Amino acid sequence: MKRILWAVVLAVPLGVFAQGKDSKAAEPKPQPGVNWSGQVVRATGQGAPDLKAQNPAQARLGAERAALADALRNLLAQVKGISVDGSRKMGDLMEKDEVRTRVEGLVRGYKITNKRYFSDSGVEVEIEVPLALLTDVVDPDTTQMFAVGKPEGDKSNTGLVIDARGLKVTPSLAPRVLDDGGKAVYSIDSLSSDARKQSGVAAYVQSIEDAQKSLKAGEKPLVLKATKATGSDLQLTPEDAKKLASLNTSFLADGKVVIVLN
Repeated sequence: MKRILWAVVLAVPLGVFAQGKDSKAAEPKPQPGVNWSGQVVRATGQGAPDLKAQNPAQARLGAERAALADALRNLLAQVKGISVDGSRKMGDLMEKDEVRTRVEGLVRGYKITNKRYFSDSGVEVEIEVPLALLTDVVDPDTTQMFAVGKPEGDKSNTGLVIDARGLKVTPSLAPRVLDDGGKAVYSIDSLSSDARKQSGVAAYVQSIEDAQKSLKAGEKPLVLKATKATGSDLQLTPEDAKKLASLNTSFLADGKVVIVLN
């Protein structure tokens, strides 16, 4: 009789399970997708209770497993849609078996950021992966380095902020900063091997104030203006390109770059 009653309880439709969440689930939560400011890609997954479970604990465990599997599928779909350089997406690169295998391995290293338990033993989970982990997949060659700025001299600037407001910019994993002649002065090849895995090329924010508050650009960033955008490439004014070349910009090897949109 207990098994029959338990089966009836578990037979609640998933739509009801999604509505029957507790008060904690009503709190604001991060949205799935790419967070270019926080440099992570997120996904959520839901799992209904296991109808074959012998007890509530087993039912909830089954729901957690189902939710994680659902979240992992959703996260992989999010990753495939990420822009690489304004013209290609990660899904295009993943057409190669070796790239797909690497990406799937990285995605499986997700971090669980939250769990929500519902009154019918259903579960919702949130997971995320840092965008920087995908950098080596985009460009595995860590030997090519651009000579950016002067290695000696004043090190007062802690990072670089590119003001791209008013330009049509595609947020991407591998943007480039170009001088007025179209030569790359900063790109994925400028990063150290550690920065490739830990920092990524650039973060994107919605205001100069947000950029100046960003930990990625540091306390005293150099602010330059972009005059043109092509996909994810940003071209500097002649004056700003010369200014960048005249300074000690060792911070660029650490990926301390923030791009301001809108």
